[in-house]
Amino acid sequence: MATYKAPLREMRFVLQELLSVDAIAKLPGYEEATGDVVEAILEEGAKLCENELMPLNRSGDEEGCHYENGVVRTPKGFKEAYKLFADGGWPALSCAPRYGGQGLPKVVSLAVEEMICSANISFGMYPGLSVGAYNAIEASAGEALKALYLPKLASGAWAGTMCLTEPQCGTDLGLVRTRAEPAADGSYAITGTKIFISAGEHDLTENIIHLVLARLPGAPDGTHGISLFLVPRELPNADGSLGMRNAVRCGSIEHKMGIKASATCVMNFDAAKGWLVGEPNKGMRCMFVMMNAARLGVGIQGLGIAETAYQSAVAYAKERLAGRSLAGAKHPDRPADPIIVHPDVRRMLLTMRAQVEAARALAYWVGLEGDKAAKHPDAAAREAADDLVALLTPIVKAYFTDMGFEAANLAVQTYGGHGYIRENGVEQLVRDARITQIYEGANGIQALDLVGRKLGSHMGRSLRRFFHPVLGLIEAYQGDAKMAEFVLPLAKAFGRLQQATAWLAEQGLRDPEEAGAAASDYLRLFALVALGYMWCRMAKTALQKLADGGTEERSFYEAKLATARFFMARLLPQTGTLFATLMAGKKPLMALAEAAF
Repeated sequence: MATYKAPLREMRFVLQELLSVDAIAKLPGYEEATGDVVEAILEEGAKLCENELMPLNRSGDEEGCHYENGVVRTPKGFKEAYKLFADGGWPALSCAPRYGGQGLPKVVSLAVEEMICSANISFGMYPGLSVGAYNAIEASAGEALKALYLPKLASGAWAGTMCLTEPQCGTDLGLVRTRAEPAADGSYAITGTKIFISAGEHDLTENIIHLVLARLPGAPDGTHGISLFLVPRELPNADGSLGMRNAVRCGSIEHKMGIKASATCVMNFDAAKGWLVGEPNKGMRCMFVMMNAARLGVGIQGLGIAETAYQSAVAYAKERLAGRSLAGAKHPDRPADPIIVHPDVRRMLLTMRAQVEAARALAYWVGLEGDKAAKHPDAAAREAADDLVALLTPIVKAYFTDMGFEAANLAVQTYGGHGYIRENGVEQLVRDARITQIYEGANGIQALDLVGRKLGSHMGRSLRRFFHPVLGLIEAYQGDAKMAEFVLPLAKAFGRLQQATAWLAEQGLRDPEEAGAAASDYLRLFALVALGYMWCRMAKTALQKLADGGTEERSFYEAKLATARFFMARLLPQTGTLFATLMAGKKPLMALAEAAF
């Protein structure tokens, strides 16, 4: 069976020792987010995920969702688990207190989200979409809509969705055809079909709030003519009670490769009553609030799956007996050694571990910067933090989800033939992880976003928000003998990233296809440097803790350093191959005639 126990010690290391998250309590509005409070939240979240959500993961996958005449029922146990989730106040973690939320930092909810995704990614889809809808409404809607809908979303009584994709358009939302006709009462009649709508219909909440992209009469073509509308499944009365059913129906649910307990729906809007969110024809700007948060959330899904894959593979590798160590029997009293003694098994386990630990550090750093962008009293500090989050969002989404899929496959390989068998649980991780590389903008789109938008953003200002701290760390510790084995590999990889960036800036301006051909390799190169930067920071923290004489957890910090060494020696050198590949330019990709395919 797949194994998961919340990695609370690892989370504490990142939040408390590496990032000093206690300092966030100094930001206006986060005064109650002390270390003790954060610790208590994570411990309770771990209990929920380990005891309630993880046991439903396999059964939910096997049963899937049920569709009949427009009604969707989630698998057995999901409704009860969601009630526990809502009653525990988990939907309200980072929601504003004025709407019934707890007002906690988003980095805290990010850590809880990681645990949920590790335990049961299908379950996590439902509240995850609601958080995105809450954020979009709070950022762009009028006060009347906020007052009516946000308290219900914060309590978990109502859920939310984002309705973008249509049969003829996915990535290119400029092709949206759904129509919005103005009504006399100030509302709009929404007509059209949306597909691939996660959590579009289910039985977990009494109402579902759809955020729908549609076109007003006479709107310009393309994305400049799209508006955003709030369309509830049940029309609420002024006091928040539910009135008549709206003209929105689930036409069917998809039969999918993975995340089978998450209802992926075709949604039909037949002159459904809706309300404009934000300004006319500015819907993409409003929706990007939700989409950017969702992209970070999908990255966390990749991290969560990778953690469960790693834990499951380690548990199996310690128990499965096969052959003897190449250095001689390690357990002569047993008929064979556990497979964890074999170098190639250790390669797989350490690959997962080194990526997961650095990815968690990077994700929480981005989350912390997001909180600074929202709450820091200094405008310049808010701007700097927002720049960094925007720059790293496509990297978190794309690299983390690639990593999650890779880790799930490595777990299957560690299990061998048993990994391919359903009842052992790890093949589900492969199937569940695969969609994360596709939805919320396929990973190739994330790479194009990075090279096409983020690198040149604000005349390179966003890029400097990352380059400067990396360079600062290298300069600060390049003369430190104990840090040399970590800093010198980072310096080499960072040099490659700098050269690749300069080449992209020159070639991309001259020929956009050059930038497009290099984009995916560049993103992965950038991601490895970012993980290397986090490993240097973690190594410095571990060395300091050991120097301080903390012997009770000496093995923890020594393991941290050993994993950092593995990353620097076996994973970070991949930047050399990536650099050579992207510098080859577009010709190897574009030279073959279309007719020759």
